[in-house]
Order: sequence, then C-alpha cells, then structure tokens
Amino acid sequence: MRSPIFAPALLLLALASAHADVLDLPTSAESSLMDKPAKGATMQAVLARHGAPTKKHAAVGGGSPQQPPITRWDYPGFSVFFEHDHVVDAVVPGRPPTLQRTDEWQ
Repeated sequence: MRSPIFAPALLLLALASAHADVLDLPTSAESSLMDKPAKGATMQAVLARHGAPTKKHAAVGGGSPQQPPITRWDYPGFSVFFEHDHVVDAVVPGRPPTLQRTDEWQ
C-alpha cells in the first residue's frame, strides 16, 4: 500500500506546478496616440507632414524583387520604414505594437 504515502507528495507537486506567469507589457496607448505616418504614405507625404528626419539610414536589400530596398528614417519618438518610397510601418522603439484580434483569444 504505497499510494497513501505518495498522495501528499503528489498533492504538493500538483500545487507547486499550478501557478501562472504574468506577462507585464508596457501599454501602447502612447504609441497609438502618437501622430505616426500611415502605411502606404509616400516619402514626400512623410516629409511634408513630419519634416526632415533626425537620421536617414541607407537602404538595405534591393538586390531582387523578393528583397526590395528598405529604408529607415528616425524621428523623435518613432521610426519609419519604407519599401522603395512607400511607408511599410512606423514604430515606437521599445514599445510592442497594439494587440490585434484579442477577441480570438477567448
């Protein structure tokens, strides 16, 4: 009759493993309120709306149609990524993007 001896040990093991980790992400409310360029906007539209960037990075890629040239412009508070001369995305460094389709998690 070994099962009565192992029952408290198994119960303690089950209780020790029954916990949840909490993932604490910074809120992205600031980044969603920030006036960032919209996807698809042209370089000229970004310059007209936001002015000259603080830094322009040289294009990378561009060796084939499957790898188009990607350029990054840095502004105070966000960076803009272009494919050729159109905005692919504008991001706030260090902030996760706004979660999409959270209704699917339930």
